[in-house]
Amino acid sequence: MALRRLWAAGWAETPSLDPTVLITKAVRRAGVEPDEDRVGWRRRLALLCDDLEGPAQLSGLGRTIAHGQLVGALATRFRAHALWRRHPEIAAQPIAAPVIVVGQMRSGSTRVQRLLACDPRLTYTRFYEGWHPVGAGAARLDSRRLKGRLGLACAHALNPDFAAIHPTSLDAADEEIGLHNVSIFGAAFEAQWRVPGFTAAVEQDDAAPVYAEFRQLLQTIRWQRRERCARPWILKVPQFAQDLPSLLGAFPDARLVHLHRDTEAVVASSASLVCNQMRLQSHHVDPAWIGAEWRRKVALRAARTAVARARADGPQLDLAYDDVGADWLGEMRRVYRLLGLPLTAGVSAAMRAYVAATAPGRRAPHRYDPVAYGLAPTSPLPTGAAVAA
Repeated sequence: MALRRLWAAGWAETPSLDPTVLITKAVRRAGVEPDEDRVGWRRRLALLCDDLEGPAQLSGLGRTIAHGQLVGALATRFRAHALWRRHPEIAAQPIAAPVIVVGQMRSGSTRVQRLLACDPRLTYTRFYEGWHPVGAGAARLDSRRLKGRLGLACAHALNPDFAAIHPTSLDAADEEIGLHNVSIFGAAFEAQWRVPGFTAAVEQDDAAPVYAEFRQLLQTIRWQRRERCARPWILKVPQFAQDLPSLLGAFPDARLVHLHRDTEAVVASSASLVCNQMRLQSHHVDPAWIGAEWRRKVALRAARTAVARARADGPQLDLAYDDVGADWLGEMRRVYRLLGLPLTAGVSAAMRAYVAATAPGRRAPHRYDPVAYGLAPTSPLPTGAAVAA
């Protein structure tokens, strides 16, 4: 409300959600012209902006956040394509035999990714790299770490509950969801705002060009690191469950680790996360709609994953959420047999330290009430009782 008063009084500029204005501002920030659109980002941007002006019912803060996110994503996009034109050798950077953790949101995929990240023989996307994959260039200071630190500080200040839902840090192994944002694609936007037109487009579009671009963004991160050896990459984004054929088209030699958790628990925990994000940015949030939408979304991803897995030829392994919780070391031994690597004493010790540092009681639990989202309780608790996950 205070922001809107400032805008009405003319003391501050109303953040625009017009695609043309966003693109123009991103061009000024990036210092380069837009790329030739070969992935459909312009059409998805238009749909997203229409939804943000309509069904998202953004608050003043939500409008400010949306404007900043989209300008930032577009500016990163334009810088990336300019960098690729100047340095075509980036496309030769190896991304061989990645370890891809496939699972629904809230299925325990982050835990498995971070256990694997304890192994120095593997590599991963750091939080700040996932949201800022392209540096400023050799002539300027690389400010990606600073931007990542500021982003985390703002997120924690605006939404302190999110640290319990998805704890992370600047250099932590984190999902590559920010790389999807560069293509104006994926569920990062869906998890913040009610954007049905955009969601439908993402579900229907051919994702192959997006994942080709996703691969090139990973190659850009590797090129900027100047690593001497090409360690296998651990990749993890819940969106992968929706786009598995396109993902495997970009990474045909991938090793897949599939996470499973009780569907009702996944839907309820996902709805809680999404509701938490939307309440920060929207005037009106309908928890029952969120519960129904993420039940639909989880079912869609499960069906698509099942079809894609039946057709996939590469190595695959299934892990259950409860099994990892009960015997993480035994389940990691299974993963390492898939990878053809010995699980060394040093790596086991690093994993044990990670498990101890993230044990229940070391941080606030994620608490939610499934009934609030029109869902049944996920365990035999009294109706309305809160559960943690």
